[in-house]
Amino acid sequence: MLLYHGGNITIEEIELRPHNRFLDFGEGFYTTPERKQAERFAQITVDRKGGKAILNTYEYDEQKAEKLQKRLFPSANKEWLNFIVKNRRGLYKNDEYDIIIGPVANDRVYQTINNYTFGNLSIEEAITRLSTWNLYTQYVFCTQIALNTLRFIKSEEVIQNG
Repeated sequence: MLLYHGGNITIEEIELRPHNRFLDFGEGFYTTPERKQAERFAQITVDRKGGKAILNTYEYDEQKAEKLQKRLFPSANKEWLNFIVKNRRGLYKNDEYDIIIGPVANDRVYQTINNYTFGNLSIEEAITRLSTWNLYTQYVFCTQIALNTLRFIKSEEVIQNG
């Protein structure tokens, strides 16, 4: 399976680095099987940090990953939402899983998650609102052993149309 990582640099040798902000699934190396999502994130990174939009492509060896500890969120459900909120509050330390797979809580759903986090929506109302969105999938590699399931294929500059 091919996975993509969008950013402003080529990443052939992946290293786990502490993040400077709280992300959906905590610290780790974020990828997606959706090329367009990675291209979009590359552009967001360039807008924030400068440089050129770069799409990195990796081959994910699912057989190598079979024995690793994985957490799969098949949809934006209650468990997923509570996990996202816990991570965004900095309360999860990625000490249970090697790989976490599930929907991306992108900018389009940020307001719904915030309203739930601050008690303005019940979990049922938040899930109902989130279910109207077609959310991309992300694969987050949280440990070095998980990173060993990825093989760098190539990087390319993302050319924006318009």
